[in-house]
Amino acid sequence: MFNISQISPDAAYIYEKGFIYKFTMKRYWILLSLLGCWTSFVFALLPVDVAENSLKVNGHSNEVFYYGFAAGDEMVFSFKEKHGWSLKELEISELPLSTKFMDYNVKKIENKSLHIIRTGIYKFRLTNPAGTARYCHIKIQRIPANTSTQDFSSSVHWRMVQDTTYVSTQGSYLMKRDTTARILMERVTKIGSANILYGKANKDLIEFTLPAGTVSWSYYIGVGTEGQKAFSQAKRGFLNSVASAASYIPGYGTMAALALYGINAFSMIHEGDNVKFCFMDDATNASLFKVGKQFKSFKQGNILNDAAQITKPVTGKIYLGLLNDNVLSPINVTVSVTAIVVTEHNSVRDTKIMKITNREEAYLVN
Repeated sequence: MFNISQISPDAAYIYEKGFIYKFTMKRYWILLSLLGCWTSFVFALLPVDVAENSLKVNGHSNEVFYYGFAAGDEMVFSFKEKHGWSLKELEISELPLSTKFMDYNVKKIENKSLHIIRTGIYKFRLTNPAGTARYCHIKIQRIPANTSTQDFSSSVHWRMVQDTTYVSTQGSYLMKRDTTARILMERVTKIGSANILYGKANKDLIEFTLPAGTVSWSYYIGVGTEGQKAFSQAKRGFLNSVASAASYIPGYGTMAALALYGINAFSMIHEGDNVKFCFMDDATNASLFKVGKQFKSFKQGNILNDAAQITKPVTGKIYLGLLNDNVLSPINVTVSVTAIVVTEHNSVRDTKIMKITNREEAYLVN
C-alpha cells in the first residue's frame, strides 16, 4: 500500500487502476518529450489529398494539370487506365523544366513516391498519341514534413506577366541632309507657225526627268525677245540681291527661290507673241498631244511668259508640250526648269530594340 506520506515534491505520480506510479521529475519530463515527438511524428505522416480525378485523354492529345507542393513533402502518385489499355507517356516535372518521373506504355502506377526538395509547382502530363481515347483515374497526395506545412495549399493560380528583352541589330540613321538646286533645262526652242507653208511643225515636245529626292521644282516659259529679256533681268537682279547672298543652298538663284519658296521674281510681259503650253507626267498623253488628239495634263496655259512653283508630281519623267497657234510666223520660246533636291546621307550603327512578350505564369498562394 502506497503511503501518502511518501509523496515527494521532486517526483511525479500517475494513478491508474488502483496503482500509483512514481517517476522522478527528470524521468517525467523525458516521458513528456517522447510523447510530444511521437505525436508530431504521427501528425507528419498523415497524408493530405491533393487530387483524385477521373479524366479522358483523347486520341492524339495531351492532358496537363498543375499542383503545388511544399519543401519536405512526399508526393504520392497513383494512376490506372480503367480499361487496362496503356498510356504512351506519363511525366511529372518541376517547373520551369525539370523531369522528376517519366514512364512509358503505362497501365497502372501504385503509390509512386517523390521527395520534394523545395517548394514549387509540378506539372503532370499524360500523352496519348493513339487514335482512341484513354480513360484514366489518378490520385495525388502529399505527406507534409511537419505540422507547419499541414495546411499548405496545392492550388495553382495563373497571371499574365511581361518579359522584356533587348535584341541587338544594325539600324540605319540619318547623318546629314543636303539641299541643292539643280538646273534641269535652260534653252531656247524655235516652234513653227500654224501655216504649214512654212514647213516646220507648230508644236514641240520637250521632256526631262526629275532627280531622285526632288521636293519641288519651278519653270519659266517666255516667248520672243521680250520673254528672254524678262528671264535674264530676273536672274541678274536676284544674283545682286540680299536674298541670294543669304542662302546656304548651292545653286540658289531666281529659279531656286521660286521652286523652294514660291517667290516669283519674274516680270510679266504684256505684248508680243503667245504660246500654248501643257505639262504631262506620262508618255501616253505626251503621244496624244504630239498627234493632235485629246490628252490630259496637270498644268497648262496660253501665255506670253509664265513662271510657277510645282510641288506635285516630284518623281519620274515630265513632258512639256508647246503649241504655236500664230499663223504668220514661227516663235522662239525660252524654257527653264530647276529642281530642289534633298539628298540624305545615311550610316549604319549598332542599336538595341526592346521586345516585350506576354506570357502566363503559374504561382502559389500560401
